[in-house]
Amino acid sequence: MTEQFLVSVRLDNLDSPPSGNLDLRTVFYLGRVYIDVLPSQLTAASTFLQNHFGESLIYCNATALSDVGDLISLLDNGAKKLFVTHQQLKDIVEGNLLEDLSRLVLSVDPAFNEKDPAITVKDVQKQLESFVGDAKVNVHVRDVQDGKLLDMMREYQKQPESYPRAYITMPQVTKENYSKAIQDGHVPIIPASALTTDVDGYPELAPAGMLVTCLLRTDRHDGLYPTVVCNERGVCLGLVYSSEESIHKAIQSGAGVYYSRSQQGLWVKGATSGDTQELISIVWDCDADALRFTVRQQGTGFCHLQTATCFGPYSGLSRLERTLQDRKVSAPAQSYTARLFREPKLLQAKILEEASELCDASSKEDIAAEAADLLYFALAKCVAAEVDLAAVERNLDLKSLKTTRRKGDAKPQWAQKVGLEDPPKENTTPNGLPNVETVKEDPAGLSNGKIQMRRYKTSETDAWELTKLLQRPSQRSTDQIMNIVNPIIKDVQSNGDAALLQYTHKFEKATSLTSPVLKSPFPQSLMQLPPETISAIDTSFENIRRFHAAQRESHPLQVQTMPGVTCTRFSRPISRVGLYVPGGTAVLPSTALMLGVPAMVAGCQKIVLASPPRSDGTITPEIVYIAHKVGAESIVLAGGAQAIAALAYGTQSVPKVDKILGPGNQFVTAGKMIVSNDTSAGVSIDMPAGPSEVLVVADESANPAFVASDLLSQAEHGSDSQVVLIAVGLGEEGVKAIEAELHAQASALPRVDIVRAAIEHSVTLEVESIEEAMRLSNEYAPEHLILQVEDAQEVVELVENAGSVFVGPWTPESVGDYSAGVNHSLPTYGYAKQYSGVSLSSFTKHITSSNLTREGLRNISGAVMQLAKVEELEAHRRAVSIRLEHMAKPSFRGLTM
Repeated sequence: MTEQFLVSVRLDNLDSPPSGNLDLRTVFYLGRVYIDVLPSQLTAASTFLQNHFGESLIYCNATALSDVGDLISLLDNGAKKLFVTHQQLKDIVEGNLLEDLSRLVLSVDPAFNEKDPAITVKDVQKQLESFVGDAKVNVHVRDVQDGKLLDMMREYQKQPESYPRAYITMPQVTKENYSKAIQDGHVPIIPASALTTDVDGYPELAPAGMLVTCLLRTDRHDGLYPTVVCNERGVCLGLVYSSEESIHKAIQSGAGVYYSRSQQGLWVKGATSGDTQELISIVWDCDADALRFTVRQQGTGFCHLQTATCFGPYSGLSRLERTLQDRKVSAPAQSYTARLFREPKLLQAKILEEASELCDASSKEDIAAEAADLLYFALAKCVAAEVDLAAVERNLDLKSLKTTRRKGDAKPQWAQKVGLEDPPKENTTPNGLPNVETVKEDPAGLSNGKIQMRRYKTSETDAWELTKLLQRPSQRSTDQIMNIVNPIIKDVQSNGDAALLQYTHKFEKATSLTSPVLKSPFPQSLMQLPPETISAIDTSFENIRRFHAAQRESHPLQVQTMPGVTCTRFSRPISRVGLYVPGGTAVLPSTALMLGVPAMVAGCQKIVLASPPRSDGTITPEIVYIAHKVGAESIVLAGGAQAIAALAYGTQSVPKVDKILGPGNQFVTAGKMIVSNDTSAGVSIDMPAGPSEVLVVADESANPAFVASDLLSQAEHGSDSQVVLIAVGLGEEGVKAIEAELHAQASALPRVDIVRAAIEHSVTLEVESIEEAMRLSNEYAPEHLILQVEDAQEVVELVENAGSVFVGPWTPESVGDYSAGVNHSLPTYGYAKQYSGVSLSSFTKHITSSNLTREGLRNISGAVMQLAKVEELEAHRRAVSIRLEHMAKPSFRGLTM
């Protein structure tokens, strides 16, 4: 597909476009999206690229960014092209940061518009030649005041030497000026706000379908356009025909709509058979005389003969994927395929076996056969995790666009298996592991080729710099996140189930869901688990239950504050609680346990879980099993801010709750903060909980391997996690021993890329005393605090701020995550200064009562009436004085109490 136009959208207005304008999904149908990226929107832009790579080609205007590293990051995240300034282009070229310079577009300074057009076009050409030579870099002409400059560029493009193509911002969108821009060889950038699919309702806006139909030409007598229909993987399903009317209707409805030559009219695919199509995109070929519709095919297939395609069934990997998907649902329980889906270790063993056999194969026939076997089991792993081939191919496409490359060496344990030569010998630490040279200014993440945290001596670092070093990486762009989350919450509040399902279809790809709730009793078929998993859950369940049951108050607090005045405080369970369990393709039964068991022990009447479903609409069986054990009423099949909104306000199917508990990403946390501050929601939350973090205090008694493993157990949670090591009097040799262990252990982890990203914003602080270490720890207020020091239990007395403390060498944090009994839902971001972790009290509230006798009221009346007088609340004073007057009446025969 040649570049003919771009449709611009605003990052701050993605989920709530003005009435009549195109929504984001409709923009994606058109194939190419343009966004402006401001410094405050960098995170949102990266998230947008990651979430929508493969759905559309995305062009980013990065001219407002100052850090060239941010430009490369956008390219690595999947940006098709970047619009850059002259200085940004110079920095990238001189730094040799990008091999394919055609992914850059030079944004021409608006000042050029004030010059003679003939001079301007020559200046632009000289600028490009001086930096990029023969590389194909196009230009972006902003704020064009008239057409002379564009006309001059068009003339230059006709000359033998190549002149860059111009992307132009269209001041007004009409069929005439749009067609002229394309005919002149330019690429117009058209705001989505100028387009609509409802021309009758918004005649002042241009029809979105015009962007496609204006490009097309045909030599057919009936004026139709041959149209190839493909699925998400590009597999051809069949050949049909389109008319201008059917193209407009397809874009308007988001469905496969074509022209039926036999019926002489519009043909909505699946309208009668039920084999409907969800439109993904429409593109045209190089000559603009044929179309390709990419669709998500539903039902038995595309062909009226009940086959996947008009050319027969799928073949190759597509056929295998369909077979495995069917067998996952219908294979007999004891069949080999069912075992692969049910027994992860068996599947893992088969993948390793087939990979080994492929490595040993030598003939063409054997290599083909072993590669086929490996692909079979690899695809079984994907299907088991609800990952489709289209997602795998999108990942491959994204990797092909990355500009930042890893060295590419094999991990040590695999290199040794095949006899690769060891790398050059390095200095070693006392335990024989490679030594790592460290300098204060080394960047984090990688240092001299090693995975390594930045290291600072507090005696050489001022307090201001220490504060910056300990800043959490996720405490940024709060306004930006809120701007994304607020419209989602308002949508669910206003539109209930319909909005909730829409977001679940969009974000979780669970398009088959018709209800957002799974109600109890939960079918046994949804809780099929291996015996060892059931045993592990049951053991953890009982330990957590025992620890939280011990937190019950044995009896109400009762105090006589003065004769005749009795004050009481008693607890009652919160009636309705909503428990958020992160999920999707991940399996997080531990969070369901940590929230569900205390709710059950507290006696909450209504327990509602919420967790994002897998793409087939199901929840992992571990979570369903735990929901059954704790007596949950229902499971909300949704994640993110939309699930929080549903729990807070209720929908047609989701019951409203009184308190929401549970961890989540930055969008979940933002949603919890928003609803808890909305008095109309009437809901509270447990705490703001974000990315995981750990602080380890280690002295000379600590085992370097233990310390490194504790740091990595949190670093593998996510790239936004943070780990901190405070080394107490370890000296150079002791710290290097830990650094060497960290590198060796991290390199062997399957999530090493995530670990490396987390290490980039993690730090080691060298201190001289345990008192200084604990002062820094209390200021940081970690979610997890691990004490690997001499007399660790005594050091606990110095802890003032922490979510949970793990004491001594035999207490890794992971026991708290799963089975010890303490709760792992803990405050992050430093909120341990104000919040406690989840406990039994998180699911209860305290009520006070007062009970006065006649004597008690007389004793306290003077103080009450005087303070009411001071505050000028006469009714308060009289509530006491009237009772005193009543007691004084001769006929008074009141209560003798």
